[in-house]
Amino acid sequence: MIEPKVYQGLGLTDQEYKQIEKILGREPSLTELAMFSVEWSEHCGYSSSKKYLKLLPKEGKYTGFVGEDSGGIVVDDLAVVFKMESHNHPSQVEPKQGAATGVGGIIRDIFTAGARPVASLDSLRFGPLSQPYNKYLLKGVVDGIQFYGNCLGVPTVGGEIYFDESYSGNCLVNAMNIGVTDKNKLARAQAGGIGNPIMYVGASTGRDGIGGCSVLASAEFSEGEEKRPTVQIGDPFMEKCLIEATLETLDTGYVIGIKDMGAAGLTCSISEMAFAGGVGMDVVLDKVPLREKGMKPWEIMMSESQERMLVCVEKGKEAEIKKIFDKWELNAVVIGHVTEKKNIFIKYQGEIIADIPADSLTCGKIFDLPFEEPEYIKETRKLNLKKIKEEGDYDQILLELLAAPSLASKHWVYEQYDHMVQTNTMVLPGSDAAVIRLKGTDKALAATTDCNSRYCYLNPFLGSQISVAEAARNIVCSGGEPAAVTDCLNFGNPNKPDRYWQFKNCIEGIIGSCKALSLPVISGNVSFYNESPAGAINPTPTIGMVGVIHDRSHVTTQTFKDQGDVIILLGETKEELGGSEYLKKVHGKVAGDAPELDLDLEQRVQKTVLKAIQQGLVKSAHDCSEGGLAVALAETCISDRENFLGAEIDLPDISCRKDAYLFGETQSRIIVSCSEDKIEPIKNIAGKNNVPCAVIGKVTGDRLKISLEKEKLIDLSLSEIHEQWYTGLETALNS
Repeated sequence: MIEPKVYQGLGLTDQEYKQIEKILGREPSLTELAMFSVEWSEHCGYSSSKKYLKLLPKEGKYTGFVGEDSGGIVVDDLAVVFKMESHNHPSQVEPKQGAATGVGGIIRDIFTAGARPVASLDSLRFGPLSQPYNKYLLKGVVDGIQFYGNCLGVPTVGGEIYFDESYSGNCLVNAMNIGVTDKNKLARAQAGGIGNPIMYVGASTGRDGIGGCSVLASAEFSEGEEKRPTVQIGDPFMEKCLIEATLETLDTGYVIGIKDMGAAGLTCSISEMAFAGGVGMDVVLDKVPLREKGMKPWEIMMSESQERMLVCVEKGKEAEIKKIFDKWELNAVVIGHVTEKKNIFIKYQGEIIADIPADSLTCGKIFDLPFEEPEYIKETRKLNLKKIKEEGDYDQILLELLAAPSLASKHWVYEQYDHMVQTNTMVLPGSDAAVIRLKGTDKALAATTDCNSRYCYLNPFLGSQISVAEAARNIVCSGGEPAAVTDCLNFGNPNKPDRYWQFKNCIEGIIGSCKALSLPVISGNVSFYNESPAGAINPTPTIGMVGVIHDRSHVTTQTFKDQGDVIILLGETKEELGGSEYLKKVHGKVAGDAPELDLDLEQRVQKTVLKAIQQGLVKSAHDCSEGGLAVALAETCISDRENFLGAEIDLPDISCRKDAYLFGETQSRIIVSCSEDKIEPIKNIAGKNNVPCAVIGKVTGDRLKISLEKEKLIDLSLSEIHEQWYTGLETALNS
């Protein structure tokens, strides 16, 4: 009889153990227990989130497709495949390898779909840089991303980094990748054809990463825990060979299905490929290539060693497939075959060590967890602006905000990444969205990652809606039409009702925004248990979005282009300070409500700007987000280091607090610049869409001057602004 401490040590409850006995009709083997433990873990089974994930929209203005491990959109004859995933817990334990293997894992999900990886993005969250361990994490994570991506030859073209107290003890590393292939060459992660061989390809299996993602991502961090041995180790040079061998193999037409051995390793790939194909598998574990002696069968089944995949191929074609992988000096071994009986049948040293119905592994319970509004919401909503002193030194406030690590230039990070490899990158990191050429067409892709977790903390429903809306605005400001979403949903322990309330409300917010903007959610990931003894992270439903630029001449960036150009503000400014960077940085408060969001107005603003760009009326476009109008204007002046251009702004009087006017984060606002002769055409487009449109100034000189009805509010040289913004992150990191 298996003792409770054994299965409990694998993360299984007494009730789950009894359920396993009932499924099998007998006592399980240790290998079977290990297989159930990883497949039923939250990271693999999504038992706590499936109820709401299935409600996410799958249809939109673009033809979308959802595969087993990734999804995408169809653009002409091409399939654009993309996905985002978390590698939070491994990165908190071992930042370089955690981040590196996060990059490697998401890229494998793309090329196993038959697409060549063409661009990576990332969304990172850390605690304040005043704490030494957070500095160590930031440096290690960035090192891991650059190490893996640069060696692999896949450009890292965009992303975001934020700092907040809630991430001390649990950083977030969300990795996104985009790939492109012929729409008729998409591969599936499923087995089929009774008797067809199952081949193990790629690196050998070791003890590194045993239960890594599946175990680490399914429990909170506890005080003093040491989980370093569960972190996987990556080899980007081997993955580069694996990319080429895989794509060459898929071109043979002999592949029935293929799947990455990611979280849960062999257990995941065997059981999920069999279930997806409605078949079973017989596997001989002795044939699995090992790099360590004495590995137990349960270790082999749970190992999350990197750069490995499972392939179902046509019978009789094994030698041809092996020849390709031999050329790239990679393992390619037949370890089993497809069976009619829908069971996973594993033999080791002549003994049957597992015989499990595939659906029992992959179709675990769907929990309907309780939820309740957190107590803190009642307190944070009590913000009274009348009690917030309206500070008068707006020059100093702007400089302080620009130097804040969350708003400051991230050049220290992205200059470590190779963002030009493959020579597709048209807009480098630092603008509203990255832009890459879609080779073989006159089109381009715009891509971004977005989430303001402070908004989601104050109002999960509204905050997640804003995440989708802001991502779409960033795509539009780059000249693209928002096409589809991948998400990475990062939350605390779902078994705590207040955390689950945050998750539920964020999902409902994403659904609302995606439906309003006609965006399908084509792939994604859920990461629960992001907690440390200090508490849970802010709810962080990161949105990855891809848009289509139909003509490369429409590519637009955020910086001003020519002196004398006119500056126009599209959208309406409201007296809102809740959740703003200004309120946190200057007044030390995280309070109020997230900014209002009118999705109908959001649509109209985006439509106006995109049409103006497509008609050649706009020279620059920039979304107003964190830091408000003043920060957005400063960024448009200085973010192109080779072409600083100042601005003289005279804001119209709208009976609004001056600090809210300058630093409030009202949504659905975009700053555009154009030549004088384009003012009326832009106003006409805005008028037809019923969008507020105001000429607020001109591009001129080497200063940023902002006045309100001729009263000077801000007057700073661009050199002062740039110095604070450009050095802010490094100053915090080195202090």
